[in-house]
Amino acid sequence: MEIVKTIILLLSGLMLLFVGLMRLTNPIKTYLKSSGIKLNKDVDLLNEVRGVSAVMLCAGIVILLGIIVSELTYTSFMVGTLIFIGFAIGRIISLLSDGKPNKQIIQGIVFEIILGGANLFGMLSILQ
Repeated sequence: MEIVKTIILLLSGLMLLFVGLMRLTNPIKTYLKSSGIKLNKDVDLLNEVRGVSAVMLCAGIVILLGIIVSELTYTSFMVGTLIFIGFAIGRIISLLSDGKPNKQIIQGIVFEIILGGANLFGMLSILQ
């Protein structure tokens, strides 16, 4: 069971770390490549994008710390659950309110639900 928890935290942490870092350092190129979204050089929009990206980066760090610091494992699973399920909920609300997004974003929703569920599983397994 411990190896499963480690894999969940590793995948979740690395994904948030990588995506957060890429979107923080080069949001225009990263959004176009990963989501098919063309961002304009709007200072306010880029500021918002970089802010969310930094949160993702920091969440990835916290999640990865849960692998090596056992006292943070539960917190890491909780952060992973909140981040991934939170993104999925927001995207599903957008899907219902705004319409169907492109294929890349739909794939993102699927991954967020899977990783969110995996982190919830890891968090609940610690409580038992």
